[in-house]
Amino acid sequence: MTHRVVVTDRVSRTGLAILAEDERFLVERFLDAASPGFADSLGAAAALIVRSATRVDAAMIEAAPLLRAVARAGAGVDNVDVESATRRGVAVFNAPGGNTIAAAELTMALMLSVVRRVAEADRSVREGRWDRATLQGVELRGRILGLVGAGRIGGEVAKRARAFGMAVIAYDPYLSPMRAAAVGVTLVDLDRLLETSDMISLHVPLNEETRGLIGEEALGRMKKSAFLVNVARGGVVDETSLAGALADGVIAGAALDVYSTEPLSGDSPLRRAPNLVLTPHLGASTREAQVGVAREVAVAVRAALIDGVVDGAVNADSLTR
Repeated sequence: MTHRVVVTDRVSRTGLAILAEDERFLVERFLDAASPGFADSLGAAAALIVRSATRVDAAMIEAAPLLRAVARAGAGVDNVDVESATRRGVAVFNAPGGNTIAAAELTMALMLSVVRRVAEADRSVREGRWDRATLQGVELRGRILGLVGAGRIGGEVAKRARAFGMAVIAYDPYLSPMRAAAVGVTLVDLDRLLETSDMISLHVPLNEETRGLIGEEALGRMKKSAFLVNVARGGVVDETSLAGALADGVIAGAALDVYSTEPLSGDSPLRRAPNLVLTPHLGASTREAQVGVAREVAVAVRAALIDGVVDGAVNADSLTR
């Protein structure tokens, strides 16, 4: 029996080789869900593999009557309607570990960029200026990093931040004291983190608990000299409130890699906000990470289709009841 696997969003070919080179699978690739032939292939697909661009909603799931697995080659599943998939008995997989280092390294890059005003300095030189006197930055050494979420990525950021001489505190209701000690962070409540951190970095999924978590009130609790970095999910930050806080000098600066709507809309207030570094969702955009997340979901899809193993699915508990 041949299992048809439909792939969109430029998932790494190298990572998917274990499926493509296995005669039990027929792997069909499409640029996106609007590509010619996608709908027909989806109708016969046993599995669908995507990244961030394709939204796997209820209609797409219903259009695939043979579907047994949906896999997102990345850390979250917020572009997948997990509830609809579960009702259909479709296992939903992601790759929580494949982009950990890439996201942690980008977090550090954005921290350094915003405190040393790298993007602004680059722009000034290209425009023929030499603004050394007005581009003074600050050092990370001796400052307090506050992690909102200290799981895989947050833990790697903590390790790197300590190498820069930072003290690391964390707000994470799901992190045990033993794990916190192993990661090298001090657990605090959210209010204390907001009020004492010099740099705040977000590493939480987007859900009802975290949506809009960093809004006007939270920004107002931060130090005027503090910076905010978000390489997690866009909806965790209220973008209008952040743009206003930057314009009014409520905080010193911010760096964002993710947004509530992607691509970032042309009329977003973030585009006009000062002291803000913006990148286009590059957290997992390294060669190593793309191969890693693709391989991780390929292994999961193979196990689900061949052996019926769904233990690693995000909805495994609901499927096996």
